[in-house]
Amino acid sequence: MTAAALTLPKNTLTPAQKTQFIKLEKKLRRNVGQAIAQYNMIEDGDKVMVCLSGGKDSYAMLTILMLLRESAPIHFDIIAVNLDQKQPGFPEHILPEYLDKLGIEYHIVEENTYSIVKEKVPEGKTTCSLCSRLRRAILYKTAKNLGATKIALGHHRDDMIETLMLNMFYGGKMKAMPAKLVSDNGEHVVIRPLAFCKESDLIQYAELKQYPIIPCNLCGSQPNMQRQNIKHMLNGWSEQFPGRIESMFTAMQNIVPSHMCDSNLFDFKSIDSNSGIINGGDTAFDEVVIETPKDLSTKDYLNDAQQLNVVEVK
Repeated sequence: MTAAALTLPKNTLTPAQKTQFIKLEKKLRRNVGQAIAQYNMIEDGDKVMVCLSGGKDSYAMLTILMLLRESAPIHFDIIAVNLDQKQPGFPEHILPEYLDKLGIEYHIVEENTYSIVKEKVPEGKTTCSLCSRLRRAILYKTAKNLGATKIALGHHRDDMIETLMLNMFYGGKMKAMPAKLVSDNGEHVVIRPLAFCKESDLIQYAELKQYPIIPCNLCGSQPNMQRQNIKHMLNGWSEQFPGRIESMFTAMQNIVPSHMCDSNLFDFKSIDSNSGIINGGDTAFDEVVIETPKDLSTKDYLNDAQQLNVVEVK
């Protein structure tokens, strides 16, 4: 499968859409390439197991990784894996048909985790936590059986920020989704190639690519999930105050342990008058230096960024 064959047929897009598509795909390729390079996600000889759910993010991740493989200075293999959890109404023919057209190696794993979740979780309670744990265990086992050296998940920048906020609000931790980590069982390296990709870009890309999307609500709608509340709050901030989400993600990459309160990360006890100024000293009450996003004027961004918008999270 060549890079050209991964793009949409030319007659399916208007001239304006073609221009939008080319710019968007270049941006996503650049973002994924940057994440891979910065965190050394993929190395020469790797066999990357791309976890394909049938949602926009995993479809885009597979496409971009296939495109990058064509031009990468190293060799790596890709195998797409989907877990059919036997939810009622799951269109099990969609992914095999799509992957056959791509001509890529793939593996469909069939495990009835739906019945387990329905049995264990009381009616009305959120099922995603248990479902996620079961799914991870199966994917780890599959990766081992397939000889995969990396497991690629389709979480994007917004997912990572949402997880940070969830842990802050409900878990009492400054903890998010890392771009690269060792799996729960200690046997695999898990990567998130979409770490620098915005969800809004992925939504547009999926629409232009016309992916055969499989919805993630086959277990039933769960509108009261805290993650949805956090997403709603962040989307509101992004619309009202452009640049705020970008700044939050930048902050996740610029942590200053000496100016937090975790004594496990910084030795506060040993500080004395002979320690010298550490990371700028006591700047807690200094005016915050606001960096202007490239697509906004300084005046507009300052007007937005200096406002505080409080949103209740129920």
